[in-house]
Amino acid sequence: MILPIIETERLIIREILPQDEQDFFELDSDPKVHKFLGKNPVKDVLQIKLVIEFVRKQYIENGIGRWAVVEKKNNEFIGWAGLKLVKDLTNNHINFYDLGYRLKQKHWGKGFATEASREVLKFGFENMKLKKIFAATESANSASNHVLEKLGFNLIEQYMEDNRLHNWFKIENT
Repeated sequence: MILPIIETERLIIREILPQDEQDFFELDSDPKVHKFLGKNPVKDVLQIKLVIEFVRKQYIENGIGRWAVVEKKNNEFIGWAGLKLVKDLTNNHINFYDLGYRLKQKHWGKGFATEASREVLKFGFENMKLKKIFAATESANSASNHVLEKLGFNLIEQYMEDNRLHNWFKIENT
């Protein structure tokens, strides 16, 4: 399967490749990046190899997965954004599409998460013909909550996971 390459004014959004391993490791080994992700940053590159294999397997099995986000001006991998088909029970939901994003700390606050996610949502609604997409974040993660609200998601409920309160968002294709 060939996944699209999406371009915005500042970004290239493409499939995650094995050669992204070191940049992906830099992202996921940062404790500040994992502050609202269970505080469990990766410790070695082997973990990232497995994550990349898992994501690439999702491309084949589900036709979608998280995508690399690359800043155009310097061709730097700055993080990822994308849809994931969640097949495990999460907040009493199963088999739903989840929007996710994660950026290297030095790229926070620049609007990249919103810019990339906007294109991911467009792809989900226009190309995949999805009717609704969900997203979740820790309720204490004000930056992520703000991104989801800017994208047009509606907070529909809160739930507990791993002893932390999470916000559950939904956006529908209108």
